[in-house]
Amino acid sequence: MGRILSIDYGQKRVGIAVTDPLKIIANGLTTVSTGEIFKFLTEYTAKEAVELFIVGLPRKMNNEASDSMQWIEPFVRGLKNKFPSIPVQMVDERFTSVLAHQALLEGGAKKKTRQDKKLIDEISATIILQSYLESSR
Repeated sequence: MGRILSIDYGQKRVGIAVTDPLKIIANGLTTVSTGEIFKFLTEYTAKEAVELFIVGLPRKMNNEASDSMQWIEPFVRGLKNKFPSIPVQMVDERFTSVLAHQALLEGGAKKKTRQDKKLIDEISATIILQSYLESSR
């Protein structure tokens, strides 16, 4: 039984979250630079069984694709080519950065922590994954 791994892909950084083996809880895993994502995923999937990749799907408020799709679509194609046995599903990621900031604020995080973009990306990936888990139940 494998884990589900969530990816919040950005031009500079990629936030990553993963489920527990029973696929009940989404946990932030790390943030890596965009140039290192395939290396990281290759090493991670060699150690842990992953049965599904979830990738954040950026949408505008009118439900049209966001401008950042120009970077995400090639990434998803590369992901499917590099890991052909692991399916890829895209999940709406609207408001995840706002929700990540809000979670840090409500959690009492100091201003410096709330400005940590790596942490925001990791929390965003966690929110994307938790959203997927809740919608699939």
